[in-house]
Amino acid sequence: MKILLSAYSCEPGKGSEPGVGWNIAREISRHHEVWVLTRPDESKAAIEAELARNPDPNLHFVYFTLPFWKDSLKWGQSGAMQIHYYLWQAQAFFVARRLHKKIGFDLAHHVTFVKYSTPSFISLLKIPFVWGPVGGGEQAPKPFFADFDAKAKRYEKLRLWAHRVGELDPFTRYTARNSAQVRATTHDTAARLKRMGAAQVHVTSESGLAQDEIDRLGQCPVPEGSPVRFISMGRILHWKGFHLGIRAFAHAGLRDAEYWILGDGPELENLTSLAEQLGVADRVKFWGRLPREESLEKLAQCHVLVHPSLHDSGGWVCLEGMAAGRPVLCLDLGGPAVQVSEATGRKIPAHTPEQVVADLGAAMKDLALDPSLREELGRAGRQFVRTNYSWKARGEQLDRLYRELVPTG
Repeated sequence: MKILLSAYSCEPGKGSEPGVGWNIAREISRHHEVWVLTRPDESKAAIEAELARNPDPNLHFVYFTLPFWKDSLKWGQSGAMQIHYYLWQAQAFFVARRLHKKIGFDLAHHVTFVKYSTPSFISLLKIPFVWGPVGGGEQAPKPFFADFDAKAKRYEKLRLWAHRVGELDPFTRYTARNSAQVRATTHDTAARLKRMGAAQVHVTSESGLAQDEIDRLGQCPVPEGSPVRFISMGRILHWKGFHLGIRAFAHAGLRDAEYWILGDGPELENLTSLAEQLGVADRVKFWGRLPREESLEKLAQCHVLVHPSLHDSGGWVCLEGMAAGRPVLCLDLGGPAVQVSEATGRKIPAHTPEQVVADLGAAMKDLALDPSLREELGRAGRQFVRTNYSWKARGEQLDRLYRELVPTG
């Protein structure tokens, strides 16, 4: 088939949004001929270099940007960037319509941004349309706002307001209603999409891992002896929930254990003070932001991954932890709740901060004292990621979907 992809963010060798765009395009091209709409300023050089090294005759890129606003990277992830994204999506329709007249696409698919509250105008083409993965409908439960400072509370309120305004956009609603399938990253996002009129919503993670990375992580030996080490990795932001992880670690009362935190961000000073106040500063180690290879080395030195995020749409680190054979402790919220099961870790209900601290601390204690349980969960996690979360597997899933949606004969 001839497939049109919209990938505002798309770059080889990257994670997050650029990695989603690139890897989905690459895997779909193994089954069909693919044209990808994307921007030249972010990734053209990297894409062309990769295709020169590994040619793919089924993969074509169509680069364009706004004629009056060419540098989409200038403003970072600010509100101006979101305006650029909206206008670029509108322009994508006219580019796609011209291409469609020339090529005759069988199906269109919006891939990135992974954002449910902004329309994809290529849904206006008169062909089957797949929207997603899209996320963003999740938010921190209200009781957890008590732990946020004024700036964090303002961020959460503005984020919620922006999504709700986006839901009222008639083009966003049309995108939802006109999708043959919407692929939502979380159950919260799925619920919002159904309220907007989406008929076919499938909950699935945006994330995946390359097969060679799965193989490499799968070879990580589990450290022997003590101390038992817990590890959290990511940007140190209020909604990542690392403060809950530290409080739970203190609650567990484990003397022969450590909690490693990798990353940097505005909450670092607060977390350092919290560890001191709780009397665990000697066992909570802050490593700062490390290169990816060093981060994975730290993961290999630990026994359990802790990811207490309050509203992640994705959760790439959970896949990395499971691929490395580490049990995952997360909250039963957002993307991690989709990825992690009772066979591969523990999902902690999130009703109040006090309840999470007690339940997460109990789970930490159980895993610290039971190496056979850690081994069982880790083994299941490795197999789960290998079967369901390789990019190859994601491409095969999409191939089956496309064949279901496109009439034959």
